[in-house]
Amino acid sequence: MSEISGRSSNFQGNWLYAFWKFSRPHTIIGTSLSVWGLYLIAVGVTSTGFSAVQLVSVMGAWIACLCGNVYIVGLNQLEDVEIDKVNKPHLPLASGEFSQQQGQLIVITMGVLALVVAGLTGPFLLGMVALSLAIGTAYSLPPIRLKQFPFWAALCIFSVRGTIVNLGLFLHFNWALGKIAAIPPAVWVLTIFILVFTFAIAIFKDIPDMEGDRLYNITTFTIQLGPEAVFNLALWVLTVCYLGIVVIGVLRFAGINPVFSVVSHLVILAGMWMRSLSVDLEDKSAIAQFYQFIWKLFYLEYIMFPIACLLP
Repeated sequence: MSEISGRSSNFQGNWLYAFWKFSRPHTIIGTSLSVWGLYLIAVGVTSTGFSAVQLVSVMGAWIACLCGNVYIVGLNQLEDVEIDKVNKPHLPLASGEFSQQQGQLIVITMGVLALVVAGLTGPFLLGMVALSLAIGTAYSLPPIRLKQFPFWAALCIFSVRGTIVNLGLFLHFNWALGKIAAIPPAVWVLTIFILVFTFAIAIFKDIPDMEGDRLYNITTFTIQLGPEAVFNLALWVLTVCYLGIVVIGVLRFAGINPVFSVVSHLVILAGMWMRSLSVDLEDKSAIAQFYQFIWKLFYLEYIMFPIACLLP
């Protein structure tokens, strides 16, 4: 009996680990921080206190966005199994941990849950989630499959992460807090920052995947321009992001603590350039590690910016 119980526990553990990989953890963390970060910004700019009632709207948004996240990244994996066997053989569909049917069931379930939870939570959230899922579907699914075209692929990624998520979540939380007002300057600053930042993520992510993309005729900026050019372009795009926030701080933009925003972003910018000097573009694992480092900077912004908005 204990042997059967042990096998069941091992199976559950393996399945959960495979599901965790299937959900692409770095995107899950980014989505979670964006939800909670935008909530804190909404509280800060509307001068609304915290309350237990607000948790319903926050938790609903979090669950809907997480389900939508899994739908989008899962659909991409369903369509890229052969490519992932070259680029990302550790992913569950490429490694055989999940069958195609299991992957399809997870993706359909997550998509339906995302829309249902969003619909029950609020109209702005439903609109944001529905639009994000539509773009995610067009990105991966034939016959449209926008990921085949560098410009449209990048546009899909940074339009969702940069514009739709930030503005949609703020409008949702603003509505939940009972505030009907124009989007404040601080939210526009964050939206533009993330929009440009996500463009860097969108072009950088293809550098370690160049081998499989070339094999299966997926045209990317890396294949067109070369890994070194894309690497440097991404670094300068991120530099523009951080210097932009520094300028905003110097100009003392309303709703953003100037000292904290200037100092924190200059420190991060210096650290990014120092870290970039050690990257060997001939080493695929080194490039992948730096890509994950860029995602950590993405996470950090959703911590630093709400703090800058909450500080007096």
